[in-house]
Amino acid sequence: MTVQTAPTGTPADQAKPKELSFFGALQANMRDYGLLLALILIMLFFQYFTNGVLFKPVNLTNIILQNSYIIVMALGMLLVIVAGHIDLSVGSVSGFVGALAAMLMVGWKFPPELAFLANPIVAGAICLIVGAAIGAAQGYIIAYHRVPAFIVTLAGMLIFKGLSLAILAGKSVGPFPAEFQLLSAGFIPDLIGPTTMPWLAENGQNVTLHTTTMVIAILAVVAAVFFSIRTRARRRSRGYDVEPFSLFVVKNLVTAALVIFFAYMLASYRGLPNVLVVMGVLIAGFVFLTKRLTFGRRIYALGGNLKAAALSGVKTERTTFYIFAIMGALAALAGMIYAARLNSATPKAGQGLELDVIAAVFIGGASALGGVGQVAGAVIGAFIMGVMNNGMSIMGVNIDWQQMIKGVVLLAAVFFDLYNKNRSA
Repeated sequence: MTVQTAPTGTPADQAKPKELSFFGALQANMRDYGLLLALILIMLFFQYFTNGVLFKPVNLTNIILQNSYIIVMALGMLLVIVAGHIDLSVGSVSGFVGALAAMLMVGWKFPPELAFLANPIVAGAICLIVGAAIGAAQGYIIAYHRVPAFIVTLAGMLIFKGLSLAILAGKSVGPFPAEFQLLSAGFIPDLIGPTTMPWLAENGQNVTLHTTTMVIAILAVVAAVFFSIRTRARRRSRGYDVEPFSLFVVKNLVTAALVIFFAYMLASYRGLPNVLVVMGVLIAGFVFLTKRLTFGRRIYALGGNLKAAALSGVKTERTTFYIFAIMGALAALAGMIYAARLNSATPKAGQGLELDVIAAVFIGGASALGGVGQVAGAVIGAFIMGVMNNGMSIMGVNIDWQQMIKGVVLLAAVFFDLYNKNRSA
């Protein structure tokens, strides 16, 4: 959420970077700050109209569990869309991989010498490899045979939807081993021990916190603030314009307060879900990939101007191939998370998930033309969709109205993005 203004002028001028005005920085980053503000306002709206149910610890935990697979796939879809492509097969691939996991661990009866294939860890590794291979196969056709991604992934959506029905024989398969269920239904252990807080007693009962969760949240906030300060100092030293110090402080205080608040709510229930830890690692990894690695810069170059990227030495075919392989692996992981949450694989698993994933990325600020998008935006966009689904369900809004409202929100996000681009042009 910083303004990427290149240094201009004489070397003496470049040595003295300037701070943008408070409102100037807000205006320049309206898409980013507005997205976070929109999430906060939506949550406050549903908190009020659900009579406080939305912010209950058990419901916040459910929101995370219900949307974890969407966020996992949104990370991969961000790379695909930034590169100027689309992937319509992710829902069907996730459903197929969930079905494959069920058959490996429950459905198929292996002879003794192959019994290790039913082990949850081995089966999970096989599913990830299969997902990456599916994505790589689609990426190969798209990259090296120049077939449009829309056509290839549309065909993949139909193929893997059919394969799911075939291997499950139209039936649900489950339950999964307890070790596999921990992927989506488990929580991290409290290694420190619970902390009782009698001064926060509710209805005569003391509040007991999952201490390890709070320690992890505090360490995460300290690390985030440290890297934020270091990044700002590095930008100043290199002569880039930076946001005003007041806005920098407000942004970090708001982010820290939100993290501590949600950590407190989770800690007062059962602590951090295992899947949230997986998501955190993936989000951190993708932030590093998109902002620090050459591969990430090549993805943005690919979507910004394909011909210019090729002329500048970017191996566009190879980059596209890798992007779809990553997307396939994440779809496989999401499929296992989804199956572990349901504790069974069903023939209809994954249907329609690609629409929620694509919507989350676009709501998060990615451009349909490619070259624009951030990991934080995709994650916030996914949470906006998840909070809306959860809040409207609590309020008893019919499913048809829910779909219409989500469509309107998606259109509004796209129009807002176009408005910002036209204004800055």
